[in-house]
Amino acid sequence: MEFPFDFIAIVRKVNRAAALTGAGVSQESGLRTFRDAQTGLWAQYKPEELASPEAFARDPKLIWDWYAWRREGVKAVRPNLGHYALVEMAHRIPDFTLITQNVDGLHRLAGSPQVIELHGNIQRVRCAECGAIVEDWDDDNAAVPRCASCGGLLRPHVVWFGEPLPRAELESAMEAARNCQIFFSIGTSGVVQPAATLAYAAHNRGAVVVEINTEQTPLTAKADFFFQGKSGEILPELVKAVWNSETINGEQ
Repeated sequence: MEFPFDFIAIVRKVNRAAALTGAGVSQESGLRTFRDAQTGLWAQYKPEELASPEAFARDPKLIWDWYAWRREGVKAVRPNLGHYALVEMAHRIPDFTLITQNVDGLHRLAGSPQVIELHGNIQRVRCAECGAIVEDWDDDNAAVPRCASCGGLLRPHVVWFGEPLPRAELESAMEAARNCQIFFSIGTSGVVQPAATLAYAAHNRGAVVVEINTEQTPLTAKADFFFQGKSGEILPELVKAVWNSETINGEQ
């Protein structure tokens, strides 16, 4: 893919960059999107019916089992070349903040050094009562595991419908968007709030906004550069064009 000369020149000289990734990036690893993931036993449920505090209060075991099933699906996929290209960009740009709406943890698995997970991480759990993060738990138990500290039920460490985003993560993401010189919106629909406001916050502060997506979104008209296609193909080409780097895979 050929990139405009002025775009390459901009990326080469920036010191502060931020990137927001959405479901499209994970989809390229073979991971189904949140609303497309229902198969087998779970096909009878709408995801919105399961991903809420109310659903967990009604039937904790049902919700725990659904997330345990989803965790297994995540374990079966690997980061793609787009994930690894973002790792390379973080190494090339002095101040690079990666923000993601995805809960699969693939950016961390790929090696990205600084990731703000706006919606949490499905591979982690926390206590529904005291909020303590729990690293190890027993998934073989017939009941929902409980917190060793307070005895409360454990739940997925993700943001459910009706819950606010974690304040610290949202504030850090907004700060990165407002202070960056270039903002990348990658594989996201641009409609899920409040993450969708980040690109506009960057734009309003004078940052160059770059969108990479398979189709146009509400952000496209505001973007300074729009590259249509898969992030797993475009991002490695971007790194190669800007820094003449060929090291975009998980083995090097």
